[in-house]
Amino acid sequence: MILVTGGTGLVGTYLLQRLTQTEAAVIAIYRNEKSIAKTKSFFDAGAHPTNFNKITWLPASLEDIPALNDTFKNVTQVYHCAGLISFDPKDAKALHRVNVEGTANVVNLCLANNVKKLCFVSSIAAIGRTIGHAAANEQTDWPEQAVPEYALTKYLAELEVWRGSQEGLDVVIVNPGVILGCGFWDNGSSKMFAFSAREPRYYLPGGTGFVTVNDVVNSMTLLMDSPITNESYILVSKNLSYQEMSALLAKGLQKKAPTKPFKQWMLAVLWRLDWIRATIFGQPRILSRIMANGFKYTQTYDNSKLVKNTDFTYEEFEAYVLECCNAFKNKTTSSF
Repeated sequence: MILVTGGTGLVGTYLLQRLTQTEAAVIAIYRNEKSIAKTKSFFDAGAHPTNFNKITWLPASLEDIPALNDTFKNVTQVYHCAGLISFDPKDAKALHRVNVEGTANVVNLCLANNVKKLCFVSSIAAIGRTIGHAAANEQTDWPEQAVPEYALTKYLAELEVWRGSQEGLDVVIVNPGVILGCGFWDNGSSKMFAFSAREPRYYLPGGTGFVTVNDVVNSMTLLMDSPITNESYILVSKNLSYQEMSALLAKGLQKKAPTKPFKQWMLAVLWRLDWIRATIFGQPRILSRIMANGFKYTQTYDNSKLVKNTDFTYEEFEAYVLECCNAFKNKTTSSF
């Protein structure tokens, strides 16, 4: 039996679609029943709509250990996809509660119920930075400088997973780059499609690693079904500057690409204005000081470990992004 946390998010939904194409019994936990509707809409738009009925949905919170304990009984594999993504400093406590304490609870429940293997979805945010133009890999040291609270909590969550491995739990960790996928247009990195459709004039400096949601899910199931244990893997299809990514999205959406870079002084002004806006109106922060400073850097990532250790092959990144652009334009997946 397979248990999936975060089954109503982008990665979790694509993972459930993949798992329900097998004979495995699949359990997914949820907190908000309304969010299940998005996952069902995704299945309805796909090739196997009836597979949604193969999922056993159970209400549970990562903080409700007694309820989770019953959920984990007879489970052999756990995919821990749940997590909070926020770059608002006000969400620091919530990030620690969900990402760190929630992951610790999952690890403890895996150990208590003799789960055979755990896959934890971390992030390249938990990977250290390199000096100069060198690509970061799984052994790159954690930076000494200030990092967003989200990055810190994903790093601390990884430590909980490694603690579980020391106590006898077989684990694998994946560190995806910025994940792009069709659908969920109003959430996370998928918002980039709507943003690019508005033809912004400016693009961000710097750059990072990107990956398709298909590659994330395929690598996760490959690693879980392999004898590989107690390893972490960077998942990055393509290292791109934000200008290059903006141009690719503009191409797919048939819109004008931004031509002017944000200067550092502009970002410095913007994060201050954003702080004022959030303070006056009580709205979430969009741009923090640490985020603005981070956009100065172009950090690339070495994805060779997964390719060398397995027979995994990344799909063609540009073709997939263009496919998602067409889906966004046609709103074939507008219901989710």
